[in-house]
Amino acid sequence: MSTVAAGLDAAHPAIERISAEVWDLAELSLEEVESAKVHVRELEDAGFTVETGTSGISTAFVAERRFGDGPVVGFLAEYDALPGLGNEAVPRQEPRADGKTSGHGCGHNLLGAALTGAAIATASAVERAGGVGTVRVYGCAAEEAEGAKVYMARDGLFDDVDACLHWHPWSIAGVMNMRLAAVNTIRLAFHGRTAHAGMEPWSGRSALDALELAAHAINLMREHVEPTARTHYIYEDGGAAPNVVPDYARMLLLVRDIDRAHVLATTEWVKQIAEGAALATQTRAEVEVFFGMYDLLPNTPLAERMQRHLEDVGVPAWADEEQAFARECQASMGLPETGLAEQVLPLQPEVAIGGSSDVADVSWNAPTMGVVIPTVPLGVSMHTWAVTACGGMSIGLKGALTAADVLTRTALDVLTDAELRADARADFERRTDGIEYVSPIPEGQAGPRGYRLPTSPP
Repeated sequence: MSTVAAGLDAAHPAIERISAEVWDLAELSLEEVESAKVHVRELEDAGFTVETGTSGISTAFVAERRFGDGPVVGFLAEYDALPGLGNEAVPRQEPRADGKTSGHGCGHNLLGAALTGAAIATASAVERAGGVGTVRVYGCAAEEAEGAKVYMARDGLFDDVDACLHWHPWSIAGVMNMRLAAVNTIRLAFHGRTAHAGMEPWSGRSALDALELAAHAINLMREHVEPTARTHYIYEDGGAAPNVVPDYARMLLLVRDIDRAHVLATTEWVKQIAEGAALATQTRAEVEVFFGMYDLLPNTPLAERMQRHLEDVGVPAWADEEQAFARECQASMGLPETGLAEQVLPLQPEVAIGGSSDVADVSWNAPTMGVVIPTVPLGVSMHTWAVTACGGMSIGLKGALTAADVLTRTALDVLTDAELRADARADFERRTDGIEYVSPIPEGQAGPRGYRLPTSPP
């Protein structure tokens, strides 16, 4: 048995345990206390040294095994769930019997399991071969909200890494040779004055009027931004009763675009809109830009190497029952009943898509590359009940094990192939040349502000 195969064989039980336990816990961003402990337990049992509470985030951690002085490879594990996506592991939308309403509708139970498992497998293989280098796992809390990777990047925790690896559950098999959008997260609030809305409305100044005026202006702004821009929001607070003029109203707004420069320009426009709305309604505006992310940088040498390994490993061997499960999910969602992907996509040209990830901030500090592996039926979107369902049964586990295989092979190449490391670093330096990484976290902000707040003024 090869050192890779032996390492993967040793890591298989840990991957299975992590996937199942974290799926069952389904803890939300910044609340994933027990989920982090599951990863830490498995890493410590495998000989890793773990430090918790990384970058001021209680549910984040960094773990590593060091085999002498040498290269460093990092694994970016995530484990937070999403609200409202709890589902039994069945091919239809069905609430969990235990009443838990959150669920891994983006497959992070699988994502974290495979990355932690790949790190364990890589360390095992290095130890068996008598190799050198450091295998490091970043416990990346709260990816769905205020991702820990951005705080870790701010603190320089990726500066010594030769390559960081990641993966994501998906409906297809391919290398993530793509650009993701930069983003700012903005809380826009207005302060007014209450009054009786029927008896004496002229005595009040409506914060809700100001918020609606700002929202209208933001929607008009969309006509005049470039096609790469995405601006979307929710109202978090719009008042308590229709017969009381609201003295407080608040929205949560995401501004996305192709790079930080575009995002910063639109953010300034939003600030101007807020001031204008406040002037028009005689209220006071409060704009807080409390989180942001960069655009994801690909890395051609790492992408090409990962593609080679993905083609060698291939997609999971699906059982007839798993394909039937997938087709039932598709039928329930009104999708073509095509089942699960059975082929690996060729390496795609770099494209820019509208989603965002805190992996991006890692990619501006170290060469970074990832892969997607099928864990859901073709056509199924992330952040849906079917992702949760598939992630709680054999389809998801097979995808995680496949991802761990590709990641382990790539990691071992990073640790043993000096030419690959040099090429990856040169590609990284070319892409970042002349652009200084400036953390999108506001100066003086120690940790996450809280993506979801109660409906009351701060």
